[in-house]
Amino acid sequence: MSDFDFDFFVIGGGSGGVRAARRVGALGKKVGLAEEYRMGGTCVIRGCVPKKLFVYASHYPEYFEDAAGYGFSVGETSFEWKTLMANKDKEIARLEGLYRKGVEGNGVEIFDSRAVLKGPHEVYLEASGKTVTAAQILVATGGSANQHEDLDGHEHCITSNEALHLEELPKSIIIAGAGYIAVEFANIFHGLGVETTLIYRGVKILSGFDEDLRDHLQQTMIDKGIKVILHQVFSKVEKRDDGRLDATLSDGDVLTVDQIMLGLGRHPNTKGLGLEKAGVETNQKGAIVVDDYCRTNVPHIWAVGDVIDRVQLTPVAIHESMSLLQTAFLDNPTKPDYDTIPTAVFSQPEIGTVGLTEDQAANKYSELEVYKTTFRPMKNILPGREEKMMMKLIVDAESRIVVGAHVIGPDAGEMAQLLGISLKARCTKDDFDATMALHPSASEELVTMYEPTYRVKNGERVS
Repeated sequence: MSDFDFDFFVIGGGSGGVRAARRVGALGKKVGLAEEYRMGGTCVIRGCVPKKLFVYASHYPEYFEDAAGYGFSVGETSFEWKTLMANKDKEIARLEGLYRKGVEGNGVEIFDSRAVLKGPHEVYLEASGKTVTAAQILVATGGSANQHEDLDGHEHCITSNEALHLEELPKSIIIAGAGYIAVEFANIFHGLGVETTLIYRGVKILSGFDEDLRDHLQQTMIDKGIKVILHQVFSKVEKRDDGRLDATLSDGDVLTVDQIMLGLGRHPNTKGLGLEKAGVETNQKGAIVVDDYCRTNVPHIWAVGDVIDRVQLTPVAIHESMSLLQTAFLDNPTKPDYDTIPTAVFSQPEIGTVGLTEDQAANKYSELEVYKTTFRPMKNILPGREEKMMMKLIVDAESRIVVGAHVIGPDAGEMAQLLGISLKARCTKDDFDATMALHPSASEELVTMYEPTYRVKNGERVS
């Protein structure tokens, strides 16, 4: 018999924590899981899922506009924010129930409570005042929205959390930031008819993405009517007597809007977890420090997902949990593989990307072949919509391996998932060329770009 109450205890009921708990429970181990809010974590409750439902909703005004080009006469339309919110909440509740059912179905005991570490093997459950012990512990508490507490007037602003629960749709909004969260919400609000302004301290949106994607999306957003203000930040935010907000920018300009959203990234959710009592090390950002196997400096305590601040994506947290299972319970030490991760930005148009950007590839390989095409997708022709699609393949000239693939346009995220398989398999450009095109489709362009658009040698672009 074990000297502990549990063989494995998970703090956090998000994607990473749930996957680990389920799989370890399925091995016949005694597993506990504590979640202080709702099962499903950031992705299901306040992130990917509700956000994408809002993305779908925000596309409909353009669908209605485009219908005429296909012979449909769409009468007067109206939008009810409260209906969207109610239907979103219903779906989130359904998914939360499935998460809970899946965990319980594998014999895991769920504690609806905040949990904090009281020692290397002790977990205190605040709801009951009870302390339980565990042979091994996983911290999977995710991240929390940056509330920019140094900003004078930050308390008047919302984050992506509150944006998903607004009682009324604002008539105007400023969104601070230019990462994928800020960009996605800017497109959501604009698509739903909100006068939208994006403000960012840098020179271009979506830092870290391929430059051509950044340029294409930024210009398209501006063309759609989203106001993009660069090289600026807030100096203060003040609430007016009429309830609206005055945002003073660093250049002294004052903008007045109904809502201000801070889309300034997320912090590892480690505050008040008692990590110091268990001897668990964190870095200056508050992220838990782990080794290549997601093990902390305390050998029996593990951490996965946003709380370790490596790659803040749901599938990554799940992958880390699966690697942990192999290492901790199946005697098969396994490192999470972070190479070639497909990702998407659900903007309008949508971005799908996998592998290296052109700049990253130029720093790694002495010579590149870059294949690039820009065109109007067929679905935009009859409606007369000028919005274009772009595809780009980056090839190591020596090995001919495709090391980067970038798409912006309809269904780009779906394409990126499939491209991820090709790039993970280290397919060459010759493999792409030998693949029969599917016609007519936008994605056929990925296998019909036979000649490089340009080359890059030693970091310099050549014809």
